[in-house]
Amino acid sequence: MSNIVDPLVERIGARIRAERDRRRWTLAELAEESGVSRAMIHRIERGESSPSAVILGKLSAAFRLSVATLLDPEPESAEKRVRRAEAARQWRDPETGYARRQVSGPGFPAEVAEIRLPAGAEVPYPAAAFAFHRQIIWVLEGHLTFHEGDVVHELDAGDAVELGPPTACVFANSTQRDCRYAVVLVRGEAP
Repeated sequence: MSNIVDPLVERIGARIRAERDRRRWTLAELAEESGVSRAMIHRIERGESSPSAVILGKLSAAFRLSVATLLDPEPESAEKRVRRAEAARQWRDPETGYARRQVSGPGFPAEVAEIRLPAGAEVPYPAAAFAFHRQIIWVLEGHLTFHEGDVVHELDAGDAVELGPPTACVFANSTQRDCRYAVVLVRGEAP
């Protein structure tokens, strides 16, 4: 096993620790709020474990922050308006291969992220992750099966769905090829 720590994993851990400290929460309190075990939170904060997309969703919901905020703990200057694709940081879920790249910068009023969901992958998020913002999912390539509570949306390239009231959601790719989609998020209470 390598002792090399991924700098992005280390920064994510530091951001989670900083958010917990800012709220003066113990590990137990964050575990209670998020449904993530204390041991896992501790490993993430120490940079010993890369969180999965599911865990990031639970932690972001507990903090009432977007996943992008946890993944981009050191946002670039708001002055920087051009973001080169090759220079962008990309986070990959160690469990599913789900990859996320932040497109918009910190000064932009909406968060825009590009997601690649591998063939056969499925990523659930709790309802609380959608309670503090409005969101649109826009499929760019492939096919996405999006479960919004009990409602299932079958989305092909070019299709988009605006999320309704907060409910547990699942992003699923049951096809044989990757699905690429954009998530556009604006802070504010969901409908």
